[in-house]
Amino acid sequence: MASYKEVQKAVRVEKLRLWFAWLAGNIIMLIIASATRDVTIVSVVTQVLVIVVFVVLTVALFRMTSTLNRRAAQARREVLGPDYPG
Repeated sequence: MASYKEVQKAVRVEKLRLWFAWLAGNIIMLIIASATRDVTIVSVVTQVLVIVVFVVLTVALFRMTSTLNRRAAQARREVLGPDYPG
């Protein structure tokens, strides 16, 4: 059985991975948008895509973080047993 410290560390690592993936995805889209800035039609399309991708990545990030929080609470409950405050 995992200890409380191991559960906390695993949750922290997964959250860092999620935030890094979100940041990397948004940076990649900004690079693409800045590369197509001088082409009129393509620039408009990429600006719309940047907004859509940002919203999709943000929604996915918060849904995954919420799911991770629920799973972490369940793991903490298993590790701590009756001492778990939640």
